[in-house]
Amino acid sequence: MKVSILAQNLSGSEIIKIAGEINELKKQGQNIANLTIGDFDSNIYPIPAELKDGIVNAYNQNQTNYPPADGILNLRESVFGFLKSRMCLEYAANQILISGGSRPLIYSAYLALVDPGDWVVFPAPSWNNNHYCDLTGAEPIIVETRAENNFMPTAEELRPHLKGATLLALCSPLNPTGTMFSRKDLEEICDLVIEENKSRSADQKPLYLLYDQIYSQLTFGEHEHYNPVTLRPELKDYTVFVDGGSKCFAATGVRVGWGFGPAAIINNMKAIVGHMGAWAPKAEQVAMAEYLKDEASVDTYLEQLKSNIQASLNTLHQGFQQMKAEGLNVDSIEPMGAIYLTIKVDCIGKTTPHGTVLNNSADVNFYLIKEAGAAFVPFSAFGTGEDVAWFRASVGASTLQDIEALLPRVKAALQKLS
Repeated sequence: MKVSILAQNLSGSEIIKIAGEINELKKQGQNIANLTIGDFDSNIYPIPAELKDGIVNAYNQNQTNYPPADGILNLRESVFGFLKSRMCLEYAANQILISGGSRPLIYSAYLALVDPGDWVVFPAPSWNNNHYCDLTGAEPIIVETRAENNFMPTAEELRPHLKGATLLALCSPLNPTGTMFSRKDLEEICDLVIEENKSRSADQKPLYLLYDQIYSQLTFGEHEHYNPVTLRPELKDYTVFVDGGSKCFAATGVRVGWGFGPAAIINNMKAIVGHMGAWAPKAEQVAMAEYLKDEASVDTYLEQLKSNIQASLNTLHQGFQQMKAEGLNVDSIEPMGAIYLTIKVDCIGKTTPHGTVLNNSADVNFYLIKEAGAAFVPFSAFGTGEDVAWFRASVGASTLQDIEALLPRVKAALQKLS
């Protein structure tokens, strides 16, 4: 049966393939610690009680009709207050767009800014930019990053690729690494964007910056989140932010995201989201609007959520550092933000007890699933080569006890390789 060229060429999700393998093993009765999904188990991390009660109340009040295409005004005003109090960002209600999570915001930003054939620059690893390029017909310009810089792109790595590009897509804290931009590194990148835009004529598209900060409220220790507009206010005319309540309130299924940026761009994104019907449900918007105003409840919830997430990430990090100290060829990068730990399991080329050679990172991952009952996501699912021996470990759907239990299993599995 003939389908569109887009449908034929769109690549599937590597994470879904891994999930299929996990589900098959679970059917066979195996216990798998699933650290693949970038989500929260709601039985471990429920949404804030005040938000949940607000959603139920909104449904009881029959808030079940279509919301405005850009989101109810009360929520956009609450987002204005949330951004101003927590990040010193000031965006009026007409510069804010509410949608069903962050994905429609990213997709609509691509559709509003990028024409087929335009260049989009983004780092590898990163989340889904390659797929959004496929969907919009954009030309992906993939910039490889280094473990030495926590897999965050630097100005020098980006510089050769920005001339003539339409969009630079960045994320911090970064999915899949859980690492973040330092102030200095982000300032240098901002200066590159400013420099590039000064070189363009009035009839050329500027270089736009898409800045995904959906994990901005989940940072740990002394690590601080920075954004380009606070650092360089002149970028406000060129920057579109992606944000929302999905991650910071463990509310991925509640589907309330917010994007913000120049009013003209947001207005175009609003039209696109409206045609897709990708708005957040009205009852959830009503509840989120009230919850964001309750700063004491928000602070209490974030403090507890961050404490629990950090405990799991630190336990996993310390476990891999201990294995490294014992001579195993593994490593990990200190957790900085989000719900992810970057781990290295460099077993490519080794042989399993059954005589199978592990030829790439996917082979290593499936070996650990079967032999250790531990599932991660190789960075190849986020745009790197299959020879890269780094993986994403997501702790949102596992208990601390699950993580403590998987570490000796991983160690034993690695010790069996030759």
